[in-house]
Amino acid sequence: PVAMSVLVLLLIASLYSWTIILGKISTFSRATKESKRFIREFRKASRLQEISALAIKCKASPLAMVFEDVYETYKRQTGGSGPPRNLTPLERSAQTAASESITNLERRLTWLATIASVSPFVGLFGTVIGIMDSFLGLGTAGAATLRAVAPGIAEALITTVAGHFVAVPAVVAYNPF
Repeated sequence: PVAMSVLVLLLIASLYSWTIILGKISTFSRATKESKRFIREFRKASRLQEISALAIKCKASPLAMVFEDVYETYKRQTGGSGPPRNLTPLERSAQTAASESITNLERRLTWLATIASVSPFVGLFGTVIGIMDSFLGLGTAGAATLRAVAPGIAEALITTVAGHFVAVPAVVAYNPF
């Protein structure tokens, strides 16, 4: 029962980490595609209103979101025309928007890191329990036979492998994300 519980827990962790991995691949792909589009159109545009309209269409782009926040601050400050009176609020708005965009992109990555670091230990817990079962089997059988220790050793090996099977994809995905 303990080994099965460990395996179920590792299965849940694996499914959740793969959900995060596939979601982040999609998120980063959309953000990259829309950011490239935004930059291309930004360079062609001659008016801030054109860029603002484009930024609204490129919601997945962190660059567009930074522009939109800075543009809103600019409009509040100037009414939408003329040079800005004070650059400090615009800089602050850009820094805040950039920080929010990064935070949004990094969402749930801590779960991926946690799964990557904890899964081998959960597997190790199953290993320890399996080895303890093997020793109990030895004590009960009264003789050191393969039949007495095999089930516990098998559980130990399976939970160890499962822990690493869950951790490796999470680590491999976390690092580039």
